[in-house]
Amino acid sequence: MTRGGQGLARVAVVVRAGAAPLWWLGVVAAGAGVLVPGLTGRRIGVLAGAALFLVAAAVVAYGRRGRYRASARSAVRAGRHDVLQDRAVTVRNWRRGHRWWLLLAFLAALGTAFAVPAAGGLLLAGCGAGLWLKAAWIGRLERADEVLLWVRVDWLRAGAGRPAGKAVKGYRTTGVAAGDAAPGGARRRAPALV
Repeated sequence: MTRGGQGLARVAVVVRAGAAPLWWLGVVAAGAGVLVPGLTGRRIGVLAGAALFLVAAAVVAYGRRGRYRASARSAVRAGRHDVLQDRAVTVRNWRRGHRWWLLLAFLAALGTAFAVPAAGGLLLAGCGAGLWLKAAWIGRLERADEVLLWVRVDWLRAGAGRPAGKAVKGYRTTGVAAGDAAPGGARRRAPALV
């Protein structure tokens, strides 16, 4: 970084980074959990898991929205010397920093199958679905204001990878064409050739 520039990561990409691993680890754990009869039986386990899936998705999707909104409202324009981090780098850094938590969550979800089949896996998958919903909501905020929201990488590291944590003092903005991720954190689609 030169002349006081900061490394910036997209807020929506950071939120979305955990969605796929949580979803797929949850689906695998739920599938494996169905094979075990458990203490409650499969039917009760799957019904309890479905309820946990819905609750987890709602809690994760709606959690801290006020903080995200406040940070977006008070966001300042990114400087000329700020460096925008690629989407792939942001995703890789988040997943590398959380790999042990993901492994522990997966093992816990598998372990709960002996008591309540599939419930732990569906809870994990619900957290992943909630992160996708939250990233989509951030994308709607970005489209409404016609800006992309970015967070300083050093604040993200200090806040254990949470873009709405206490270590994050605020966001920066760029135009919607900046970076390699679309509003909401998805990959940009290549323009169709006519």
